[in-house]
Amino acid sequence: MISLPKEKVLDLSRYTLFLLFCLLIIVGCTRTNENAEKKQPFSIEVSVVQLKQERIEITTELPARVSPYLIAEVRPQVSGIIQKRLFTEGSDVKAGDVLYQIDPAPYKASYDNARAALAKAEANLPAIRQKAERLRELVAVKAVSQQEYDDISAALSQTEADIKYWRAAVENAHINLGYTEVKAPISGRIGKSNVTVGALATAFQPMPFATIQQLDPIYVDATQSSANLLKLKKNIAAGKIKGGSNNQTKVRLILEDGTPYSLEGTLKFSDVTVEPSTGSYILRMVFPNPNFTLLPGMYVRTVISEGIADKAILVPQQSVMRDYKGNPYVFIVNSEGKVDHRMINVERTVKDKWLVTSGLKEGDTVIVEGLQKVRPGIAVKTVKHETKNGEASPSEANKPRAKTN
Repeated sequence: MISLPKEKVLDLSRYTLFLLFCLLIIVGCTRTNENAEKKQPFSIEVSVVQLKQERIEITTELPARVSPYLIAEVRPQVSGIIQKRLFTEGSDVKAGDVLYQIDPAPYKASYDNARAALAKAEANLPAIRQKAERLRELVAVKAVSQQEYDDISAALSQTEADIKYWRAAVENAHINLGYTEVKAPISGRIGKSNVTVGALATAFQPMPFATIQQLDPIYVDATQSSANLLKLKKNIAAGKIKGGSNNQTKVRLILEDGTPYSLEGTLKFSDVTVEPSTGSYILRMVFPNPNFTLLPGMYVRTVISEGIADKAILVPQQSVMRDYKGNPYVFIVNSEGKVDHRMINVERTVKDKWLVTSGLKEGDTVIVEGLQKVRPGIAVKTVKHETKNGEASPSEANKPRAKTN
């Protein structure tokens, strides 16, 4: 055996004790970390909502354009020099109001000439008629020849025809004289004038004098996808949506700046033809417009009621995530207090929520906040999710409305 000096034996013992001490510290720290890891999942706190079936109104939000209820382009029906303009641009006019005065002098002369010719023809008629009656009696007793009677009968017919002709000429001249006053064909608001006093007007010219538009009520035309229509009919047939409500005809409007229009409109009709290039058809609505807030050409968004869903499942939008394929999913808390992964199908937005068609049911507890800290299988502590205004979720608002984007 090799004997070591006492000093070296002592140093070796101390070194061994030091190593053992370090090993105990390491083991203790490892166990502490393991305990911490075991306890950590129980300390994760998440905000959750418990799902309930709700009754919601299904609506569709569609882009639309405003168009006038009536529109008429003012054009002259006779030619001549414009003498007067009798309206203020941008003002309201009534049907029959005189807007322009075309020089009536040549048309007045034509009217007077036709009246004079008519009077001449009518003046000749009594004498010819009396002569024809006398000759008819004489020809019966052979006092005059048949030729004389035929000649006077032809002259009578000619005079009667002349009277009819000149009566028509008088009427035509009177109409043309009336057309020298260019009148408003409809009531509404007139735009700018495209001609000035002194300009030459040509009958039925391509360029209108002005345009009149009726703005109260007013049309709003929206385009709807034919695929959405088929989907709606399918949901109604499956019982997911109750159609046929009287409220379906009511339409709401959102203006360009995002503010809602104060008055409700009515769905007038839907087109019977689908545009082949876009796969959409036209929906026309009528809105009251007493303050002329809506102007032709304005862009708006319409909110059209489609029906009622009695058993809808809604989840907050922030609770829905998507995988690398874009499929939506949520994390739920099961009956054991642990996190589960659940794939779902969503159809449309309902304010700040998604309308879920499959994957969730009433009573499921969905995690809304704390999603970055959870993974399937870990236990969590749950607290009720609070909305910004302090109201508890899930969707306890009265009758939320679903919409398609």
